[in-house]
Amino acid sequence: KNQDKAKDSNEVYEKEGFYMEVKRQNHEFPPVYDENSEILILGSFPSVKSREMQFFMDITESFLEGAGQVLNETVPQTIPEKKEMLLRHHIALWDVIASCDIAGSSDSSIRNVVPNDLAYIIGRSRITRIYANGAKSKQLYDKY
Repeated sequence: KNQDKAKDSNEVYEKEGFYMEVKRQNHEFPPVYDENSEILILGSFPSVKSREMQFFMDITESFLEGAGQVLNETVPQTIPEKKEMLLRHHIALWDVIASCDIAGSSDSSIRNVVPNDLAYIIGRSRITRIYANGAKSKQLYDKY
């Protein structure tokens, strides 16, 4: 009966037999950019880990490891070091979504999206290239 109730609830999202509570979430930390940023990498919405750390943890861990190898740099460990490396290479990070309903970190559960104002950072930088880091961020960028 609990599963039947959960399936009918607007507050629960089911994925692969697991039920997660859907909550309204706001993007509560700023983009990484400065006036010299040329490349913008967009995510969809911060993961639970990123929301806890108030930083783009998911993209920076994998991206900066690869970038460090390509650029022959030591992979930064702290958030300030990560920001410094990104900005030194004119890379900005931001998310398409300002707020949404989401279950945990599941992009497939996202609904009721309010987009971020990307024009704000584009107008305050030299961004000429925008890349989405996943299918959901690309879909939402194209939509908004």
